[in-house]
Amino acid sequence: MSDVELVLRSTRVITPEGMRAASVAVAAGKITAVLGYSSAVPSGARLEDVGDDVLLPGLVDTHVHVNDPGRTEWEGFWTATRAAAAGGITTLVDMPLNSLPPTTTVDHLRVKQKTAADKAHVDVGFWGGALPGNTGDLRPLHEAGVFGFKAFLSPSGVDEFPHLGQDELARTMAEIASFDGLLIVHAEDPHHLAAAPQHGGPRYADFLASRPRDAEDTAIAQLIAQAKRLHARVHVLHLSSADALPLIAEARREGVRITVETCPHYLTLTAEEVPDGASEFKCCPPIRESANQDLLWQALADGTIDCVVTDHSPSTADLKTDDFATAWGGISGLQLSLAAVWTEARRRGHGLEDVVRWMSARTAGLAGLGHKGAIEAGRDADFAVLAPDAAFTVDPAALQHRNRVTAYAGRTLHGVVRATWLRGERVFDDGEFTEPKGRLLTRTP
Repeated sequence: MSDVELVLRSTRVITPEGMRAASVAVAAGKITAVLGYSSAVPSGARLEDVGDDVLLPGLVDTHVHVNDPGRTEWEGFWTATRAAAAGGITTLVDMPLNSLPPTTTVDHLRVKQKTAADKAHVDVGFWGGALPGNTGDLRPLHEAGVFGFKAFLSPSGVDEFPHLGQDELARTMAEIASFDGLLIVHAEDPHHLAAAPQHGGPRYADFLASRPRDAEDTAIAQLIAQAKRLHARVHVLHLSSADALPLIAEARREGVRITVETCPHYLTLTAEEVPDGASEFKCCPPIRESANQDLLWQALADGTIDCVVTDHSPSTADLKTDDFATAWGGISGLQLSLAAVWTEARRRGHGLEDVVRWMSARTAGLAGLGHKGAIEAGRDADFAVLAPDAAFTVDPAALQHRNRVTAYAGRTLHGVVRATWLRGERVFDDGEFTEPKGRLLTRTP
């Protein structure tokens, strides 16, 4: 223990074994031991006692659209990673689209890495993109360290990232399966979307009808069939339709290697409360009814849904028009995700241990980040210090997002992040930030 540099102490530390009073020893950016609360502080080590605030592992958000470079007026690595730090997120994995160029070749990956290198307040990794015609780029991207490959089964919303048809999906999945990579999929069927009523205008009910549950359900069924045939690893992004849950559960019983995420907005917002014209609530797939939300929470509890990620997808305010058909679809929630999920989780009888499992341990596992996601010896010394009972009202002006448009405006949330630590160094403390200390992460072979 002579090399210990720092000890963080709390009456409530969330470890893989549960919550307990403990002192966490840190050296060279790693957790070296989780000790008894009253353990002596090693000679030369600094003690940080956070009292009764909860010390939890830094969150790992594997679904973030940073949009940098190319659409930096929407977001950027500087603002996105500050927002992450303010929300207790110490690692994010950036999606390959909405930036220009998209992360679909090794050269494009290098452009994005260079852009992020000196702007990251938290650690940042990257997904690659799977498009029609870029099958030959997938293995080189995998070898360059992307964590997996994002594909759409319906139009993505940006021309430079077209979706895969079923034959293209099969070819892409076969290639990724050949090196046991991970395919992560926006699963909505374009034929069901095309057949749905498309009225446009400000009524949320019309928008909801234009993105029916059966579009998700059909696409997920097709994804399962391909994954079963090819014994491929697949991950369903931003699940909103609870009707697909039985398909997923049955696929797992049959040995299909499938994981599933959902998002804070599906767990905390409902279609019934979305005002007409309020396109800050627009996302695809959409926020659905409260009865559907109840089933998503049940699936989180029983493990059918693995994890919770933000799908932070911002834009400039002018793209959030009052016409749901033409407004940009995306929820900005990076800074607020922990508080939003915790507020609803506590109301439903879940503990912070559950939230950590969904938003840190399992997301780290999804990306293969074995050095993240838990407070135990050998992991990175990434922490969030949370006052779980403290409440605040969401003020968009207080957000670090580049564009402070949020569906959570005016909501009262519980859980205030007091401080965030990255590899044993404080990067956020009571509203103040240090200079960027984040690293660029690559997949560990």
